[in-house]
Amino acid sequence: MRTPLDLELVALTKRYGTTVAVDRVSHLFPGGRYVCLLGPSGCGKSSTLRMIAGHESVTDGAILLAGKDISRLPPAQRGTAMMFQNYALFPHLSVIDNVAFSLKMKGVDKPTRHKAAAEMLDLVDMGSMAARMPAQLSGGQQQRIALARALITKPQVLLLDEPLSALDPFLRIRMRAELKKLQRELGITFVHVTHGQDEALALADEVVVMNNAVIEQAGPARDVYNMPNTEFVARFMGGHNVLTVGGMKHALRADRTRLVQSGEGLPVSVASVEYQGAHVAVGLVGAPGGDLTALVPEAEFYASPLTLGDSAVAQWSPADLHPLTQ
Repeated sequence: MRTPLDLELVALTKRYGTTVAVDRVSHLFPGGRYVCLLGPSGCGKSSTLRMIAGHESVTDGAILLAGKDISRLPPAQRGTAMMFQNYALFPHLSVIDNVAFSLKMKGVDKPTRHKAAAEMLDLVDMGSMAARMPAQLSGGQQQRIALARALITKPQVLLLDEPLSALDPFLRIRMRAELKKLQRELGITFVHVTHGQDEALALADEVVVMNNAVIEQAGPARDVYNMPNTEFVARFMGGHNVLTVGGMKHALRADRTRLVQSGEGLPVSVASVEYQGAHVAVGLVGAPGGDLTALVPEAEFYASPLTLGDSAVAQWSPADLHPLTQ
């Protein structure tokens, strides 16, 4: 059932000359969800986000928010707000004036806009930094300010363009949790572009996987991970193995691929061994249709370690094979 907060793309198309960046994409984003647009560089995800924001013109199709076509409206009139990858803070303005800037452009008086900006800064735990300049802030602090500045307009949809890519790995994980918490508290739709599978799985209520200017698959994160439709989604989302069994392609999770030194199964040889902490990733050659990877629990691997060139047997349960539709 549709709600007043739904965002819908209808045959949305973006062409740059003869290049098609987004090809007749249609999709309904249910209101109040955390959605991740995921895909490799050049797949069309950022162009899609920028069209929703109004920072890129629409070649064909429509963008509906709460049933209203916003695709020809200027950004400030759409009910959306965008947080840019580089944060785009004004270096000559204080933190509070950065956050209040859009209200200033609307003619809101200084006491009123500063009060609203202070509330937004408290929301992102940056109230004590109101008087600082952007150059005095860390990357994570700048991100929070950019987030507060986007939220001050009270958008129905917040658009995030790879917002965590500039952060170090530790801070990235911390900010993931904070973004998710903030989305739950606000109850608005977040559409977050990323090329990181881990990021999408950690954050998204819904994952939308794009490839070659179209949506390959969309759905709850766990469903897309465990039940990929295509070989591309299987490999891109989870690094799954793809096997041909009975003339049909199947996905097999790497952590459900078992390795033994002898017995029934698929004879393979070890091409790589990569320690990853809880698991050891073992690259295998000799499988029909391509190479395999087995993620072996650390203790199990080192109880009977394998080295490059060793022969082994790959095994799996038939129940762990997921048929691909294409």
